[in-house]
Amino acid sequence: MSRQGVTEDCLGWAARDVSGFLSPYTFSRRAVGSDDVSVKITHCGICYGDVVWTRNKLGDSMYPVVPGHEIVGIVKKVGSNVQNFKVGDQVGYCNDFLEIHCVKGPIFTFNSIDVDGTIMKGRYSTLAAPLLCAGVTVYTPMMRHKMNQPGKSLGVIGFGGLGHMAMKFTKAFGLNVTVLSTSISKKEDALNFLGADKFVLSSDQENIKAFGGEVNQLTHSFSISDSTDMYLSLLKIGGVLVVVGAPSEIKFHPASLIMGMKNISGIVTCGTKMTQEMIDFCATNKIYPEIEIIPIQTVNEALERMINSDVKYHFVIDIENSLN
Repeated sequence: MSRQGVTEDCLGWAARDVSGFLSPYTFSRRAVGSDDVSVKITHCGICYGDVVWTRNKLGDSMYPVVPGHEIVGIVKKVGSNVQNFKVGDQVGYCNDFLEIHCVKGPIFTFNSIDVDGTIMKGRYSTLAAPLLCAGVTVYTPMMRHKMNQPGKSLGVIGFGGLGHMAMKFTKAFGLNVTVLSTSISKKEDALNFLGADKFVLSSDQENIKAFGGEVNQLTHSFSISDSTDMYLSLLKIGGVLVVVGAPSEIKFHPASLIMGMKNISGIVTCGTKMTQEMIDFCATNKIYPEIEIIPIQTVNEALERMINSDVKYHFVIDIENSLN
């Protein structure tokens, strides 16, 4: 945060190198501009993207990296041109509401270059925070590919922070949902807790073959490389494989697309219009993420637990009470 014309020190937790280990870090924000909003962050969800950039998985990290992009907080100051927000509002940008893809260059909440040339830093309501990344990331492709029509079928690959939100939206839309997981331990939760119609153990080749050609869309939320051809075989004619995870590479044979007119799509997140629509949909249908609230002091342990799939299903850091 900053005062108009004057930079102000902020406190975050930063990784200084590829170890990804986070520790307290003080930095300065630029002054609040005429189109800016300054926010005091109260809560922040943990996403696998925090692992990707703190540990330089894509080779583009700009250290020190202060992660955190599933942010909820209170407006502390608004610029002179801002009309839709006021001081005290609780908050979680391109005219087409696709500001994340702006041709002038998107500005992400961390590991990105701001308009003044400085490197953006993130900051690590408890239930709202995960919706602002995991929620919109799976909701947006469902809307884009018309997967809000009852009777269609969706498969969820990976049953974590993203996958469990995809399941909740799927059931609210009246779809049939199948969970594909490498871990048989996820079966009970998938079927009995979150209401999946089917559970398929993806390491069981015979099980996979029997499931072929059954779904309109597959949402791939894994961050590891595996058999794309196998997943494409599970789609109905004209079906789409939506990649929302960050595997190191994706390989497939062209015939896997040609035979069946199948498609591969991807998404990083969405703009403000779709985000608001998703939040309204969640409020109307009482859709909430399953979370574990932690203090900032245990963030390194939480990141390791997330890597090892030891969380149900999303961590949220209580920034306000951890730092005050």
